[in-house]
Amino acid sequence: MSYIHVQHLTKCFQVRTKRKKGALIREKKQVRALDDVSFEIEQGELIGYIGPNGAGKSTTVKILTGILTPDGGEALVGGQVPWKSRKAYVRKIGVVFGQRMQLWWDVPILDSYSLLKDIYRIPESAYRSRLSELTEALNLGDLLRTPLRQMSLGQRMRAELCGSLLHQPEMLFLDEPTIGLDAVSKLALRDFLKWENREHRTTILLTTHDMEDIAALCSRVMVLGRGQKLYDGSLQNLLHHYDRRRTVEIRYDGEHRLPPLPESVLMKPSGDGFTLTYEPEKLPTAELLSLLQQAGPIRELTVQPQQIDHLIADMYREMGL
Repeated sequence: MSYIHVQHLTKCFQVRTKRKKGALIREKKQVRALDDVSFEIEQGELIGYIGPNGAGKSTTVKILTGILTPDGGEALVGGQVPWKSRKAYVRKIGVVFGQRMQLWWDVPILDSYSLLKDIYRIPESAYRSRLSELTEALNLGDLLRTPLRQMSLGQRMRAELCGSLLHQPEMLFLDEPTIGLDAVSKLALRDFLKWENREHRTTILLTTHDMEDIAALCSRVMVLGRGQKLYDGSLQNLLHHYDRRRTVEIRYDGEHRLPPLPESVLMKPSGDGFTLTYEPEKLPTAELLSLLQQAGPIRELTVQPQQIDHLIADMYREMGL
């Protein structure tokens, strides 16, 4: 059996609607956060779990970490039911929520790690070896005696990752771990996750809205929308299906005369050249380049695919999310 086995998972919540004019109480309605979701994840995989706000991603993570109990279906992680054997189960997992910290706010992070060592009953020699490995990989050596409240957001996230991995879990759940981080911090975090997955075969489930994280880390993605699984496969196949717009930036040497272009091509001046946006399905790239070459001698030409965020937004719109 797969390391993570999820079958027909369902979870509903009762929410109160906005009070109608003249009404004394608000009505309740049932919202299906998860609606018959099934998937399998093998040990050692690094999976991207994506979808718009309210799709059910965090609900899935909370069920798989044992925080919530589903209304229907089954889930096994490493052969255990997360919400039934909590104490034994949590020894095998690590969890990082992007906006929630598990380390203590006012004490040096080394003291928090020492307490986590006792909570997880990590042998002293294993603790020292793992702490040394993680502090080097996450560049935390100079911060061990610094309270969490005195750290930047990027430093806090690195410290949280270290705390979540001290007991060397088999499974790591990451829910929006790069939210609010700068570019340098994101790159460092991605490099570390690749290292952890490669060196220790840690299974990682990553939920994020940052598609650059997914592109850099995950060969497989699952797309969730309105509580249902809509796609499960490679990121490349997903993007290829929705790669409908491309951009050409072109500059000419000397005089040039652009030929008439189809209405589907949008062109605007850009410095001493032009930026054209087109759809390969309506106008093949080779055809467009041939037209541009007829205008005059080209000094510089760049063809760029659509940005990943725009592709995913197009996908959400087409799926009605």
